[in-house]
Amino acid sequence: MNDAILISNAMLWVVLLALVVVVLALARQIGILYERIAPMGALMMDQGPKVGEAAPIFNLDSIGGGKLQVGGNRGRSQLLFFLSPTCPVCKKLLPVLKSIRQDESAWLDVTLASDGELPAHAEFYKKAELQDFPYALSTDLGMTYRIAKLPYAVLIGEDGAIRGKGLVNSREQLESLFAAKEAGVASIQEYIDQRA
Repeated sequence: MNDAILISNAMLWVVLLALVVVVLALARQIGILYERIAPMGALMMDQGPKVGEAAPIFNLDSIGGGKLQVGGNRGRSQLLFFLSPTCPVCKKLLPVLKSIRQDESAWLDVTLASDGELPAHAEFYKKAELQDFPYALSTDLGMTYRIAKLPYAVLIGEDGAIRGKGLVNSREQLESLFAAKEAGVASIQEYIDQRA
């Protein structure tokens, strides 16, 4: 009977040690995986005007009334956010945009942009309570920036130059445009590559 208890205890210790080794190996793999897919910020597509170039200037009508200017030396930065009423990720980011507009109002103007039919956008504008945002409908604006996927954001500096741009799916990716501007790089990916 004593031999059976000793053998079972020894087997339990062997199993426990094997589990500890497996957990440590998995933890290491998670660390490696995290490094490979670390948050990289907005996914910059290499189309349209390049980061560092002067943003094309557009004078457009806003859905809410009045005129708005996109690009140019405005003395303030401008976040140009391309969206669509049918884009679920765009709708998910609207509270984030409202928060950014309020939190960063000292230096940043947020402008919404899209193309399509005015009635659908006007309804979306009201339903989503976007009256605090300038909202432009312009096919030419989207074509100039070569917007292929949504939501897409372009950060234009106070001097009128493009400071960052990319496909954005989260608050972190939107804020990565601000971080890239502060670091003086085109994107967070470029910053990480420079440090590697």
